[in-house]
Amino acid sequence: MMNVLFDSLFLAQAKRLPQAQQRKLSRLIAILRENIYDTRLHTKKLGPPLEGQYSFRIARDWRVIFYFLTESEIFLTRVKHRKDIYR
Repeated sequence: MMNVLFDSLFLAQAKRLPQAQQRKLSRLIAILRENIYDTRLHTKKLGPPLEGQYSFRIARDWRVIFYFLTESEIFLTRVKHRKDIYR
């Protein structure tokens, strides 16, 4: 099982998500803890300038960025609309 840690910026951004995305994010984090590459997450390894980080999809337009601290620990850093998150 993956240990998931949250950046304070991530928590602040998550509180501003629409209610439907907040509920789905909660369910997806539970899936993430079990299998980071579950197909429902659409996990992707990111390229420059975000190399070494990954993203997963909440909904078509909402993404979460994270990275591995250790093999069994990840750190969620940001959650934003896809038009803004990769900047």
